[in-house]
Amino acid sequence: MKAIVCTGYGSPDVLQLQEVEKPTPGDDQVLIKVFAATVNIGDCRVRAFDVPLPFWLTYRIQLGIQKPKQPILGTAVAGEIEAVGKDVKQFDIGDQVYGLDINTLGAHAEYMCRPEEGALAMKPANMTYEQAVAVPHGALTALHFLREKGNIQSGQKVLVNGASGAVGTWAVQLAKYFGAEVTGVCSTTNLVMVESLGADKVVDYTREDFTQGGETYDVIFDAVGKSSFSRCKNSLEPEGIFLGTDPTVSLVFHMLLTSMIGTKKATWSLGPERAEDLVFLNGLIEEGAIKSVIDRRYPLDQVPEAHAYVEKGHAKGNVVITVEHSNQT
Repeated sequence: MKAIVCTGYGSPDVLQLQEVEKPTPGDDQVLIKVFAATVNIGDCRVRAFDVPLPFWLTYRIQLGIQKPKQPILGTAVAGEIEAVGKDVKQFDIGDQVYGLDINTLGAHAEYMCRPEEGALAMKPANMTYEQAVAVPHGALTALHFLREKGNIQSGQKVLVNGASGAVGTWAVQLAKYFGAEVTGVCSTTNLVMVESLGADKVVDYTREDFTQGGETYDVIFDAVGKSSFSRCKNSLEPEGIFLGTDPTVSLVFHMLLTSMIGTKKATWSLGPERAEDLVFLNGLIEEGAIKSVIDRRYPLDQVPEAHAYVEKGHAKGNVVITVEHSNQT
């Protein structure tokens, strides 16, 4: 089968299209015929080994010393189950599924194996594979931070920094679904799009600094890792919370500090990968409460170009990889 192989750490040039052996599912795994995957900033960071300093050694051991132990990257997948292991109970051959696994990787290929357990579920009936694959990374991340870490409540004021990105577009929609008054921060070209997702207010960061506007928020969600607790502290309500997606040294320090003193909090954590969360999102998608935003689509052999585009930091929503098969629907 064809796959994009990461031959070492470095620029997108280390990604090469190669013929590799088609995987065989283990007893508790399913074999997925991949129709769509994504490239997100996490993929780019693994490829370049661009990781936060506090996690450098841990990630080097986990990911691989000189090159990735798992050379086929890609965490989000949508496709059709072609084979199942003997112990698989929840899925059958022919099921149309989607999901996320930041440990297994392997989605940038024509076929991949995933364990039955974890964030794998039937794809929403009203979505194509391309639309569905945009859900797992961004929507699960936004759901984890807003619902689990931020304890979002109806009537709260929530600001999403990076509201037009892969995580931010979902955060705006989910915050609105949970009943919050939502402010989205983005560039001039994305204001209309963010408003269309349900934002009550939009702030153009090229013209205005949201921390200097005098507004205060119950939750500030930095969906792009370009702000900080120190910068946002005065824009938080007395018991407000800053949610950061990038575990920088500063954020880790303020997490520890605010856990001991003060009423304003800073937090970050990796979210669990759960099928039940995908099922919850399926319900919202099928009732029309939330939707995917796709910026660009690239065929499998152009994954290096997709990496180069994503790491510029200006993608609007999700960047999708399409994998052609004769019976794709």
